[in-house]
Amino acid sequence: MIDINSLNKAEEKLSFRGIRSSKFKHVFGCAAKKDKCFDCVKITKNAHDSSFCAVNPKFIAIATESAGGGSFIVIPIEKTGRVDVTAGRVTGHHGPVLDLQWNPFNDNIIASSSDDCTIKIWYIPDEGLKKSNMNQPIMDLSGHKRRVGYIMWHPTAENILFSVGFDYMIMVWNIGEGTLVNSITCHPDTIHSLSFNRDGSLIATTCKDKKLRVIDPRSGDVLQEGICHQGSKAAKVVFLGDSGRLFTTGFSRFSDRQWAVWSQHNLQAPLRMENIDSSSGVLFPFYDHDTKMVYVAGKGDGNIRYYEIVNEPPYCHYLSQFLTGFPQRGLGFMPKRGLDVSRCEVFRFYKLHAVKPLCEPVSMIVPRKSEQFQEDIFPDTAAPTPSLTAKEWLSGKNRNPILISLRTGAGARTNKPVLYNPDRQYLVTADRNNERKFIFIAEGNKVDYRELLQMNGNNNVVKDSQALDKVNHNMVGSQTNKFPWSEEVPPRSAPETGVVSRHVMPVATFVTIQDNDSSSDQEDSSLELSSSEELLEACKKLSSHVKDLKTKLQAKDEKIRELEEKLHLLQKEKEKN
Repeated sequence: MIDINSLNKAEEKLSFRGIRSSKFKHVFGCAAKKDKCFDCVKITKNAHDSSFCAVNPKFIAIATESAGGGSFIVIPIEKTGRVDVTAGRVTGHHGPVLDLQWNPFNDNIIASSSDDCTIKIWYIPDEGLKKSNMNQPIMDLSGHKRRVGYIMWHPTAENILFSVGFDYMIMVWNIGEGTLVNSITCHPDTIHSLSFNRDGSLIATTCKDKKLRVIDPRSGDVLQEGICHQGSKAAKVVFLGDSGRLFTTGFSRFSDRQWAVWSQHNLQAPLRMENIDSSSGVLFPFYDHDTKMVYVAGKGDGNIRYYEIVNEPPYCHYLSQFLTGFPQRGLGFMPKRGLDVSRCEVFRFYKLHAVKPLCEPVSMIVPRKSEQFQEDIFPDTAAPTPSLTAKEWLSGKNRNPILISLRTGAGARTNKPVLYNPDRQYLVTADRNNERKFIFIAEGNKVDYRELLQMNGNNNVVKDSQALDKVNHNMVGSQTNKFPWSEEVPPRSAPETGVVSRHVMPVATFVTIQDNDSSSDQEDSSLELSSSEELLEACKKLSSHVKDLKTKLQAKDEKIRELEEKLHLLQKEKEKN
């Protein structure tokens, strides 16, 4: 039987939504080969919720298992393969190492926190530790009453370090002076994570009391707070750059793992929240501001999920996941300036395996056919140069990071001096004084390249050698007064020969090479020009000499052309024969 009423129904309008376009839709993970991994590393078995791994373009640092204290190993990033058993370690802590963070503005400075309630600052030489252990830090920071679980460097200010302790306190340190500049005491329970926004003017934290907070790091005032995830396990938070939103991972009331997107101006309800699965491992979010992608990896999981962040609802789109059969104990990641742009590598993890002593690099790659530099996936990224000093940031200034291009690969590694005065406890970890580097172009250091018979400021002829020495002495004195760091260097003497005449200068020695063939040139150079008339005569002689040289050069050029033509004709005749 045919239902006549169904035939009379109005046709429903079909809506075609289409497929959302994204240049990161086909991003895939690629694990490194065995010879590009770090094998035989005794990775720590501590149950603390941390990555236990820190990476920069020079080194990789991994917390290791050790008895009678805490240690971590530092390996040059290019020395892959089997790690020697006798390789040097950093063994200064009296308890297990809980967190490691490289200085973003100096690749040789690393901070470590431990179960012994201290934070230590270490300087790693360019060649690494080789086979000798390091147990003396350049700075030791003590202030927490319980173990220090997390540390984080300020993203734009130089020598500002944040530490999170299990005494419910966040401490702000000025590493340049080794002093505590602020303590944030607004948390009633254990702090699970800490994150900065793009310019470092705000921090976001998650706490065991299930609240998400946005805090002013200078004053310690809580600007916004709200209930985050309902579960009792640890929740993690990361700022989504300068978008004004936050991304959190945690557990629901029924122990389901979930993620959520929040507005930093209103934490009463999430913009979006979604369940992932029912596993028990804590999820760690990693945000890439350049590609607007979030990577989510769980402790004890073998996969890495990745999402794309957008500015309109639903704010977060699932892309794909990288699947493996080996669980991870922790994950470190390489800064953007250390990636391989020729492979279109947009992110790189360093996976610490949970069941074997292996650290495996995992590259996230955007498939592209062209081998040229891809500007759309590699915008200008944060440079290893601070945009603020510690004093400027503490005074209330905010500034976005300094950006560099990844096209040339320049500036991937830092090579900056590290100066430490143990008496004053003063540390300099970045060379920001360009005036000292380019002192030779300063106004007080103008070098006079004229002959010894020079003209002083009043256009009077200086003929006496004593008067000239007095002028030179005054020049050096003015430099010393203007630049107190520059030392007076005695003039170096050049060997006198038949073709070299020595010129005495305040700082350096300059020599002039003369031509032995033309005696007229020697006579012209030895003229004592004491008046404007003599100068004019010398100028006329020189100009006539220059004209003669030009005519000679033209004649030589014509001769060369004739010879080239003859040679060309000879070659043609040989080819015919």
